[in-house]
Amino acid sequence: MEAPPTPPVPLGALLRDRELGLAHLAGPAGAEVHGVHASEMADPSPYLLGGELLLTAGTAPGDAEAYVARLAGAGVAALGFGVAPVHEQVPAGLAEACDRYGLPLLEVPPGTPFTAVARTVWRLMAEARTRELRRVTEAQQSLAAAAARPDPVRSVLSRLAATLTGWAALLPPQAERATQAEPSTAAAPNSRSQSVGWGHAGGSPQDERATRAEPPTAAAPNSRSQSVGWGHAGGSPQDERATRAELTQPDPSARAEETLRRGPTPPRTPTAPGPAATTATPATPAEPFAAAGPAPAPDALAALSALARRVAPGTVTTATDTLGGTHLAAYAVGGGHVLALATPARAPGDHTIASVAAVLLTLLTAHRPARTEAAALTRLLLDRDPASALPPGPWHVVLAHGSGDPQALAAALGTVLLDARGDSVRLLTDREPGPQPGWRLGVSAPAAPAELPTAEAQARRALRRAEAARTALARHTDGGLGTLLDPAEARAHAEALLGPLSPALRETLRAWLAHHGSWDRTATALSVHRNTVRQRIARAAALLATDLDDPDTRMELWFALRTLDTQDNPPVT
Repeated sequence: MEAPPTPPVPLGALLRDRELGLAHLAGPAGAEVHGVHASEMADPSPYLLGGELLLTAGTAPGDAEAYVARLAGAGVAALGFGVAPVHEQVPAGLAEACDRYGLPLLEVPPGTPFTAVARTVWRLMAEARTRELRRVTEAQQSLAAAAARPDPVRSVLSRLAATLTGWAALLPPQAERATQAEPSTAAAPNSRSQSVGWGHAGGSPQDERATRAEPPTAAAPNSRSQSVGWGHAGGSPQDERATRAELTQPDPSARAEETLRRGPTPPRTPTAPGPAATTATPATPAEPFAAAGPAPAPDALAALSALARRVAPGTVTTATDTLGGTHLAAYAVGGGHVLALATPARAPGDHTIASVAAVLLTLLTAHRPARTEAAALTRLLLDRDPASALPPGPWHVVLAHGSGDPQALAAALGTVLLDARGDSVRLLTDREPGPQPGWRLGVSAPAAPAELPTAEAQARRALRRAEAARTALARHTDGGLGTLLDPAEARAHAEALLGPLSPALRETLRAWLAHHGSWDRTATALSVHRNTVRQRIARAAALLATDLDDPDTRMELWFALRTLDTQDNPPVT
């Protein structure tokens, strides 16, 4: 069962409400309440989803130990016991059982109706949801403003890190991360490295590629190198000393922008390591294009690098983990890049905010020129032909219905071409779409830009099928009506529909339908008298209890007969 969309209410907020007058009697004082339910059943667990504050007056007799055990097993957040009129005080055995099972127990005073407790929970949920939406809206506006600044990638990461109170970085594509993990020189024993963020300091992109292509010189014993990121700065040792003398806080954004515009560095042929070289372990963190915020511990960075290998647009678009109190997350960004996050806490709305940042970074790191992208998007929104502005493809048109964030959906499908209107979204993507939580998708067949109007019609029909079947995704299929149905279900329907008919009646009905109800032509085809055909068709109509003059009935019967014929006698290829 999915968690409710509204934020939970801390149990402490209910205890602090003086109008309710609730008292904590047993069990832990901290819990998150996702709903309120009142029940006097001895076992209400079959009717609970988990996370409820269960209210009871204790009218149902029974064993307190077994009662609390069932509630704890059902995931109840807390138990509220109303004193009077049944009990003048909370039974001692109930409090002891709640202590043993770790279930918070609250006393509801006689003057507090259960309805008042429920209304307070819904009010606190609404207030929390309003705060979350306001925070998300403000974050979206600040991230959009950051994307319009001269240094957009670093500005977006800085704004995101400040909003989430953590660390944010843009990792390179997987191929480049694998290149970075190839043999590099190990520092000598007792050497100390003061790293500032992730990335290289100084040097041109050519210097950086040269540095990656040759094993760098090992650091001398007890030396202190002020490197930027995990690795050596670009250029020669003289350049590195000059860089240290000139830079106190390096700004890697300029070269990060240049690297993003240039695209990922092609994989190089590994060079045999020198005597001091060692091979990096798979957990060696990848070096990002840009980063912002205080960097987490090395083990958290290594865990983030592992998360980054699990995400990719169109497949798994997000991955999360927790390590030593640090919350880690990785989001797939266009072009194979990954947005990596490390935050001390995870608040409601953080996922939406990070998804918006991933969409913006997809726009900023897109390999297609921005002018081409904007033209295609404009023509899509104006319902014109975008063929002149799009690459040859193939492309998929995706129509979606849902209550999620359209920008996050676009990022998950690896595209920036979308038209969101209410709960309906149109998208264009050059990747194979997959199911997305919270959405129903209709996907067209692969199409060239000039075929997009036809592809949109295909996606619309596929979306109708997805909604009718209540499935997350439906794709356009060729081959007629029969291909839209599951073969087993189609056969079961045909057998049930034609079950009352004998083989002779089925054969006569098939021939009669094939000849559009002509008695003479049917009789000729079957080599029988026309009156025999009339008698058999009348008998079939009586057994089926239907009107064979109805075109809908004829269509359904023909489809059933064709289904059995096709499956019993498949075509020879």
